[in-house]
Parts: sequence; structure tokens; C-alpha cells
Amino acid sequence: MIKFHNPYGTVSMTNDYFACLVNAAAQSCYGVAAMAPSSAAESIRSKVLGACPEKGVRVTTQDGRLVISLHIKVAYGLNIAAIVKSITHKVKYVVENATGLSVARIDVAVDDILTE
Repeated sequence: MIKFHNPYGTVSMTNDYFACLVNAAAQSCYGVAAMAPSSAAESIRSKVLGACPEKGVRVTTQDGRLVISLHIKVAYGLNIAAIVKSITHKVKYVVENATGLSVARIDVAVDDILTE
């Protein structure tokens, strides 16, 4: 749960909201084949319970700003640095416009390269 205070009170947003928002923004970027589970526990949970909304996304706060960690799978033959740069710009733009919160940093981990 992400909470922040404004002159009108406290606003709370669930981690599922952020996960879905970031997931949609990242997957709309060119070269992203899929999201990858960020841990073994998440991988097992997604296989047992079905698709988890937080798949490959972790959002935390640091000094009132958001820290976003992504785990992705990219398509073979593409420039990984360009894909990561595109993702960081797009995710930051989408999250800041949708929530009004500032993003401190975005960490992108490329976990796999898919050939198909």
C-alpha cells in the first residue's frame, strides 16, 4: 500500500494498482516480449494461483518517492539498452501522470531473451 498526504487528507493506493499500471506501460514498449517473475516465490505463486497482477513488478517508496523494479523478457536481436531506456521513460511518464507522485528510480532487470 502506497500512502501519501496532501492538503485534503491521505490517499492510499494498492500495490496491485501500481503493478497493473507499470505492467501495462512496460509491455506496451517495443521489444518487451513478456514480464518475468521477480522471485522464485512469485513464480510458484503464479503457477499455483494463476497470473499474479504483480508479475515482474515491485513498487516501494523511498523518501516519499517511488522506486520501481521490473523484471522483463526481451525479444532476440534487439538492442537491450534501447529497450531499457524506452521502458524507463515510458513507465516514469505514465506513473507520474496517473498518480501525481514522483519516481525516484526505475530498475530494469532483463531475465531472459526469447527467440520466438
